[in-house]
Amino acid sequence: MSEYDEFYEDDDQQESNPVRARMKQLEKETRDLRKQVAEAQAAQKELAFVKAGIDLTSPMSKYFVKGYDGELTPEAIRLAAEEAQLVAPTPQVQDTDKSGWQESNKIAAGAEASPAGPSWMKRISDANSESELFEIFAEAQAQGIDLSQS
Repeated sequence: MSEYDEFYEDDDQQESNPVRARMKQLEKETRDLRKQVAEAQAAQKELAFVKAGIDLTSPMSKYFVKGYDGELTPEAIRLAAEEAQLVAPTPQVQDTDKSGWQESNKIAAGAEASPAGPSWMKRISDANSESELFEIFAEAQAQGIDLSQS
């Protein structure tokens, strides 16, 4: 559309050609609909960022929103925001039932790990007195370990 057409488009003069008048009407409707579509897409994008937990009033967030070109799903946006350190990572909620079953399976399989005991030889070599040595040997005997053979 030329500038000449736009200049006369605003005039309230009746068009002598009904086809041209209808075309102008349709062109105006098309511009209005395209504007509405652009506004709806912007609102949809903004809603996705809000659902992802992004504070749209923060200056850093404004740059993030402007530069983001990934999927417009809250999950994808949140992941990208976590990578950009705009939001705190979501804590992983562990399923208590699942962890309970895993623990019972470990116990049933005999895989329950006991904490590693101290290195007896290191403790003996680090001992400063004879009484410390006797305490170490007594502790080992209480746990069923015979240090006399080591």
